[in-house]
Amino acid sequence: MPETEEPLTLAPEEKNSQVNTNDNRIDHNQSHTNGITRGESATAPQTHRFDPSFTQSLINATGPKASPRMRKVMASLIRHVHDFARENEITVDEYMAGVEMINEAGRMSTDKRNEGQLLSGVIGLESLVDEITYKLATDATDAPTSSAILGPFWRANAPARKMGESIVHNITDGDDTFMHGKITDYLTGEPIEGAELDVWHTAPNGLYEQQDEDQVDFNLRGRFTTGIDGRYNFYCLRPTSYPIPYDGPAGKLLQLLDRHPMRPAHIHFIVKAPNYKPIITQLFDRRDKHITDDAVFAVKESLVVDFLPREGDPKARFELPYDFRLATYEEAKKNSLVGTTEESASFSANVVQGRS
Repeated sequence: MPETEEPLTLAPEEKNSQVNTNDNRIDHNQSHTNGITRGESATAPQTHRFDPSFTQSLINATGPKASPRMRKVMASLIRHVHDFARENEITVDEYMAGVEMINEAGRMSTDKRNEGQLLSGVIGLESLVDEITYKLATDATDAPTSSAILGPFWRANAPARKMGESIVHNITDGDDTFMHGKITDYLTGEPIEGAELDVWHTAPNGLYEQQDEDQVDFNLRGRFTTGIDGRYNFYCLRPTSYPIPYDGPAGKLLQLLDRHPMRPAHIHFIVKAPNYKPIITQLFDRRDKHITDDAVFAVKESLVVDFLPREGDPKARFELPYDFRLATYEEAKKNSLVGTTEESASFSANVVQGRS
């Protein structure tokens, strides 16, 4: 495991801290909203440790030009964040440590490493949002392929490769694997022509190519487009488990929580086709000991696979057969939640790009 700096201390330990000395009694008796004690009657006069009108006054400041989705999401966020601060009586020192952790994630993030996304991953937020967004996907055999998190190491514009090509370059110590299958409509089973399979994974040393100066650019990455039969095939490596980067805020948080940084062996995919809802997913090697102990909680049973011995192929020791099943936008909408609409997608894009 890489050497790290001293972990960030989130909670000051001074005895003269302004945190109430009756912490245990407060935690057990106080509700999660505005400091109202649990024992109070709904009609009795309510006493507050903190200004009960502050949160609502801030929410009310939202102007009339804000979109309905922005108004709803931000009002909810403000309420939850304020209640969290009240419930735990967050001090200024703790607040500033949290702000600095977010700032440091921003300073470390580049087009080759998304530390903010990694930080949200170790607290399970990315996996939870993935579940909400792709609620239609289940473990049933006739359902669309389940989704999994994108992770911080995807790169846009991976090389377009021909079927049967290898994404492995200048690596001689890996378990060469032939992966193949079909991309189909989950309802009809019909093959999807023109579907794109974007694939990436680490080298045997546990590093993605942008982390490793010894790997060629876009190594272990590629995009494959299906023909009329919906089939795909290419050569890759049987993946290996690896620690997520431990030298930034995400790693420091894991240390504070006394948690390991290991991810089980997996291969990443983005599968998309015209008129179909894209799927971001991962396939996990069943043999890996971290299958039940993923640092970012992304493993789903339907995505756990077996690498099989491959005979008669000098290019590969293993093979991985796997079919991807996509849902049309129309089918996906039938089971979508409020946050998976076009309005939500537009809201997200506008926030990221700084538009109103």
